[in-house]
Amino acid sequence: MAGVLIVDDASFMRRVIRKILESEGYEIVGEATDGLEAVEQYALLRPDLVTMDIVMPKCSGINALEAIMREDPRACIVICSALGQEALVEEALKAGARDFIVKPFKRDQVISSLGQALAPTG
Repeated sequence: MAGVLIVDDASFMRRVIRKILESEGYEIVGEATDGLEAVEQYALLRPDLVTMDIVMPKCSGINALEAIMREDPRACIVICSALGQEALVEEALKAGARDFIVKPFKRDQVISSLGQALAPTG
């Protein structure tokens, strides 16, 4: 199953995502608490998929997404955002995010979104 890097500044949200994904057989290969750490962890771990919060300290999810996409245009990144961040989600999709998940998470929505993001495009 796919290896996932979870990026969110809130430990509670990282635990929620981890629990959902591990119950579906995903392997959590790492976690990051801000955008800078996400870029570093991506380069080190090369995960199959990244879940990326948008609003984080030090470096936003959008900036981290752009940095990762410059290094690996095939990176599979799904943005996680709260309601009311539609403009940021649109910016993330334009920058290369495969999909987005709205917080608070619904388990089925997370699994569906990540499955679609990982599906081969052709």
